[in-house]
Amino acid sequence: MIRSITQAKHDDEIFRLLSGSVRIFIAGCGTCATMTRTGGEAEVSAMKERLSANGKLVTGTVTVPVACDNLSVHIVNECGDAVAQADALLVMSCAFGVQTLARHTRKMVVPALDTLFIGKETAVGEYNEICHQCGTCVIGETGGICPVTSCHKGLLNGPCGGTNQGKCEIDSQKDCAWTLIYNRLTELGRLDLMRTLQKPRNFLGEPTPGKYRVMM
Repeated sequence: MIRSITQAKHDDEIFRLLSGSVRIFIAGCGTCATMTRTGGEAEVSAMKERLSANGKLVTGTVTVPVACDNLSVHIVNECGDAVAQADALLVMSCAFGVQTLARHTRKMVVPALDTLFIGKETAVGEYNEICHQCGTCVIGETGGICPVTSCHKGLLNGPCGGTNQGKCEIDSQKDCAWTLIYNRLTELGRLDLMRTLQKPRNFLGEPTPGKYRVMM
């Protein structure tokens, strides 16, 4: 299951962002942030305690099912007076969820989390990035294995000189991405693809800010 992977901001940064705001309403997310334990009901409750202990008045809390869904706006609005009384909304979700709520309120909206990447749970409590959304996908030539997110160095042409018995020199517990690509292409009978020199990665593959329009 693909999720937005987040981590909690340090309390010092959160309190700095809330400077000048005394009454706070907290909104969490019941999907991605709950899975990563950064913005579910338990984390929202803990945040309420920390804010109260530091002189903030928490007017109310809610954990919406999916913060980045427009339905979350209606759920927050149903909290009525608790939101109206707040000076600011502290949102414990990915940046998409924060922006979704910010577009529909006149309150100051503050993120409690940093959004890291789009990832997948590979073990209990462990999440690996599967797509950097770089806009210049090369996995059609690497056996469906992304060298940008699978290789610590993000090498488009590999392996590097540090690979050792199929393991990465940066993390000896991690399989070398380019060894995996080599093995995969060998299985497919397409090792010839590995002889293709990939051009330097285009870090501006998609115009900034990103925009995509479906041609009708």
